[in-house]
Amino acid sequence: MNKLCIIGNSVATSRTPAEAPLAGWGQYLTDFLNSQYEVKNYARDAMTARSYYTERFITLLNMIGPGDVVAIDFGAVEQRINVPLRYHSPREFKEFLGLYVEAISGEGATPVLVTPTARCVFDVHGNVVDSHDGYPELVRECAAVTGAPLVDLNHFTTQLLQDLGPTRARGFYRWTDAGEHPNHPDGIIDSTHFNEAGAREVARIFASVLHQLPGLPPGLVDPGALQGQGGYPPVQAEFTVSNPESALYGGNPVVGPPTIKSPSPSRTVSPLQKFSGEAPPGTSYILFFEGNSYVGGTGVNSEGRWIWRRAVSWPAGEHLVQAVGITDAGVTAVASVPFTVRDHVEAPVVLGPREGAWSGPRPRFSGTAADGVSKVMVLEGGRLIAEAPVREDGTWSVRHPHDWRPGRYLVEFVSVFSALHSRPTPLNVRIHGVPQDNWIRTSAAARVGCGEKCEHLPFAGSW
Repeated sequence: MNKLCIIGNSVATSRTPAEAPLAGWGQYLTDFLNSQYEVKNYARDAMTARSYYTERFITLLNMIGPGDVVAIDFGAVEQRINVPLRYHSPREFKEFLGLYVEAISGEGATPVLVTPTARCVFDVHGNVVDSHDGYPELVRECAAVTGAPLVDLNHFTTQLLQDLGPTRARGFYRWTDAGEHPNHPDGIIDSTHFNEAGAREVARIFASVLHQLPGLPPGLVDPGALQGQGGYPPVQAEFTVSNPESALYGGNPVVGPPTIKSPSPSRTVSPLQKFSGEAPPGTSYILFFEGNSYVGGTGVNSEGRWIWRRAVSWPAGEHLVQAVGITDAGVTAVASVPFTVRDHVEAPVVLGPREGAWSGPRPRFSGTAADGVSKVMVLEGGRLIAEAPVREDGTWSVRHPHDWRPGRYLVEFVSVFSALHSRPTPLNVRIHGVPQDNWIRTSAAARVGCGEKCEHLPFAGSW
């Protein structure tokens, strides 16, 4: 029996009932294939194109052969420059995709490149936001260069979310109110991973596109199983509240206000800020308002806890949100929290070394960052090499633990605030030292040095 294998990250990973409502689209793919093909879902949590290639890929290569198909599904996390172990520069990401295609083809199997699915993120106008920083386009470019078949899940899931709109889309994701699902009694807001209905619909879309691709083994997809789109999720409860504004003016409150624990007052937050807190006993629902206009609501669990994120992004600027709870006896008093939304991050200022200056083999970089920036990421040659935490006074500094070879280098610095990052600040540096090909070094190349402080002659030295 031939195999359709899936390699990738957590979005495709098969899940158990204990993980519900979380589901991966790979676990439903069997429903849309013909019986002569077996689905082998090797997608795993926390995998990137780099880590999968170095840790797991060799096992797959020993299992595949002619007639097999391998779906390569990466790109969901590799753009996250704020997470060093996951970040791939665009060049590195495309290089790994090319290596996958080459290796799988070399075993006689058919590689299929897959763009990452869209996240449930809408801008203030209700349009789906590209939260992958252009990495789906890198997958498309790799497919064009290598000739590998492409399933553009990013395009089709973006289209799906746009059709659903902000009022329905979260019904396909692992996004539940407090008290709504037993596995997440305090609620969960996950705009990346799908629930059972969403994962099944993505699997159907994947199979539909696969069925139309040239160059794949015949009889792979069962056309009959593709008939009829799965039902759309209903409009979410927060958008079915009748006359919510009346809660603000519905008479005297019967209990005190809800407690808003996050965000803290006057905090600067991202456009996708999550709210959480507690409500007085007997409260079943929390309604949120800005400028006396209703902006959403969420359920409260039996312990009084709640969690909420607005269905669309907050616009940049200052905001004041009011929250009022609903009880059987009436309404609670009104709570409010002021906060400021930042939708972009200013690039860091590099104070040292100065542009074009000479440095020793272990230069110390330093500078300042805008208010609220948590760290500054350092890249050289497009590769992430260090991160510098930003101090309370806005300053930062970092020294890479390895010596730099003599030469000229372009170093870039990127500020990080929440999930946002700035454009890079470039810096040209010159590293002074004995060149690698100089006789002073090559004359000692026959022997392995003791280390940085070797005292045995001849000694080239690192500085």
